[in-house]
Amino acid sequence: MWLTLKHNSVIFLKKQDIRVYLKGNYYGRKDVAFWSVREELSQANRLRRSYYELLRDELDQFITQYALIDSYYKFIRRKTTYPFVEKRELKPRARIPGKEYDAQNTFLVLFVEDSIPAAHKKYIRFFDVNKTTKDNLLHTGALPLNEKFDRNQKNLESVHFNRFIEKLLPIDYALLVQRNPASRARDNYQLSHFHVRVDWPIADAAESLATSLRYISKDLYERGDKCAEDIQKKFFEYYGVPVMVGGRRTAAIVAAQYLKSIPCISTVYVGSSESRALIRISERGVSKMVLMEFSRDEVDQIALEHNIRPRTFRKNYVAIKSKNKDLCIFQATYAYTDHSRPPDDFKLRDLKPDLNWLSVGGQHLIPKPGVWKYPPLPLNVIYS
Repeated sequence: MWLTLKHNSVIFLKKQDIRVYLKGNYYGRKDVAFWSVREELSQANRLRRSYYELLRDELDQFITQYALIDSYYKFIRRKTTYPFVEKRELKPRARIPGKEYDAQNTFLVLFVEDSIPAAHKKYIRFFDVNKTTKDNLLHTGALPLNEKFDRNQKNLESVHFNRFIEKLLPIDYALLVQRNPASRARDNYQLSHFHVRVDWPIADAAESLATSLRYISKDLYERGDKCAEDIQKKFFEYYGVPVMVGGRRTAAIVAAQYLKSIPCISTVYVGSSESRALIRISERGVSKMVLMEFSRDEVDQIALEHNIRPRTFRKNYVAIKSKNKDLCIFQATYAYTDHSRPPDDFKLRDLKPDLNWLSVGGQHLIPKPGVWKYPPLPLNVIYS
């Protein structure tokens, strides 16, 4: 069991929002049903929620290692300078340079608390042909022909799970991790499908979000083409990505919005060759993790401010030591403004595109993967 990251997330729901989202409905619209708070769950589902969050904490650690640290060493092996994310790129509504880097690990993972019902296969494309069976994986070349296949390695509890998922992460489209519906005695989570396409139209996703926020009553174009275009732009802003982003990040935010129609919590992890960041979308909102370099003097100062010995800080918070710099994992979490939450009176309102939908809710240095004892440290970097 590794360090939990969920406590870094920002709780952005107000009491009024809880009535909207947590009861699983909004004015009778089933397409915006969302998750239930712990107090509304049965004892069995509370236990499942706890187990899911425990497994998610461990998956956080592995994906952080894969997305950031492993990517950095790929750049080093190719003798290429690592393109650190600039502070301005972490600001809400930031314009990110549109350059792709082949050495950056890319992936898309959907981790769902329950099992996705078959009725949703129209938009989340998981079928028998892309189940993580031996025949399917060999057919796509995801596994070497001479490798012994352990059917239990797809289970998150398996000691071989990290090695198994690492082989599948580079495959196009998404990996789906969900509860095995056949496991009735005890909850069992497994990587059930690979090469999962998210085929829900962006316009439908934006319409769903705008309806829940009461900018429209039911149809994206009910207030004209200009408003519909603005709503789709604000949809991207809501999830913390630029409008013209690539396929994986677009699929990630569409999937995050679609999964709200399933009454359980879910987590979407996405990494792209352009962003150089780990983007995580969950019931708590959006966060981004990046590698950030600090001078030795800066590290000493940060350690002093948090009453930690510099040696202890470097052991637990410095993920990579380079010649002149120390590389740490920095996490920015984003909070939703009043304009990106349902109004208190639940009445229709006008969209004002110039108003921000996101703000920086938290900034932390994260312990390197595998550190158990030390917590994230607050550090104001973005606006320093």
